[in-house]
Amino acid sequence: MATSKLRLGVGLISVGWMGRLHTRSYKAIPERFPELGVEPRLVIAADAVADVAQQAVDHLGYERATTDYREVLADPEVDVVSICAPNVLHKELALAAAAAGKPFWIEKPMGRNLAESAEIARAASDVGLVTSVGFNYRNAPAIAYSRDLIARGELGTITNVRVSFLADYASDPEGALTWRFERDRAGSGVLGDLLSHGFDLATHLVGDIDAVSATTGTYITERAKPASANASHFSTSAGGEKKPVENEDVALVIATFASGAIGAFEASRIAVGPRAEYVIEVYGTEGSLRWDFQRMNELQVSLRREAHHGYLTLYMEPGMGEYARFQPGAGTAMGFDDLKTIEAAKFLTSVLTGEQCGPSTQHGLAAARVVDAVERSAQLKARVSVTHSSVGRDGV
Repeated sequence: MATSKLRLGVGLISVGWMGRLHTRSYKAIPERFPELGVEPRLVIAADAVADVAQQAVDHLGYERATTDYREVLADPEVDVVSICAPNVLHKELALAAAAAGKPFWIEKPMGRNLAESAEIARAASDVGLVTSVGFNYRNAPAIAYSRDLIARGELGTITNVRVSFLADYASDPEGALTWRFERDRAGSGVLGDLLSHGFDLATHLVGDIDAVSATTGTYITERAKPASANASHFSTSAGGEKKPVENEDVALVIATFASGAIGAFEASRIAVGPRAEYVIEVYGTEGSLRWDFQRMNELQVSLRREAHHGYLTLYMEPGMGEYARFQPGAGTAMGFDDLKTIEAAKFLTSVLTGEQCGPSTQHGLAAARVVDAVERSAQLKARVSVTHSSVGRDGV
């Protein structure tokens, strides 16, 4: 006999790549997380471009579309909201969602700067909202297994951490000057776009970052205006009018953790060679581990107590994180979209229980504090302390 499921109304703001991915993630919940007893209902989607908004109805399955996000937040049938708009709109949209009492799932970086991120986190806290921030890489089964290894003391005392987020999406000098390269619309460059993920992963595994010494650089200093309003940071605009790039292409950071461990962080959006080489390595007195997103379903582990020398490659399998929800046995790969499905499930679990089950606006704020300290360190050419309230190794 079929059992009735709770219908949760979904509202989407911005129907771009990430908005479509959020939508697919909601749709996957009944299959991947049936125990939640939830059937997400795609109620209404908003996009400033009318034709794009209509695609949410025609192709994604939303019941209605609008060009005004306020209609999403005012709709009494909307229980949860996904905020997938460009960074410049995050503060306005998140504050409006909080004022409407709508739990929201927002992409990172949460705000263009620390002040905006703090305002968003405070607004959600003031009205007691559960929230979600798009730190999807922590949902990889290899990261979940790594966190367990570290918590059990298998690596001993953590001594140092290396995080490297290298990508080539902006390596073409003819790449279009989209909003991601403008400080007023994006805030920071590779720091907010990529290294905020790295700071979150390191904090998730090892604990809070206390201080940073950093340097940043911009090496493709001008880009051409995009030929289309729908251009992404993968688009080219050869021959168009050029304007300055206003934020950083590359960042290097030396950090100290509250635990006493030290960390080395690097990020580039203009690397020639790496496509999406997102790596974290954790070293301890009894062992170490390495994970690379490009080989998402593998984890390299070396433990002093084991007879072998060097690294053993572990292939993810049932029992490691949420792997079993997606694949039956080791060797069959999960993908990027699956990480967002896990993120959606944590968000909806938070909504159903009233208890925060995944990274919240407080975690988004924690990452913003590190990014802010890095920017100040690079400007001052000095070591800068990170002010924080702990949501690190003890957080969700």
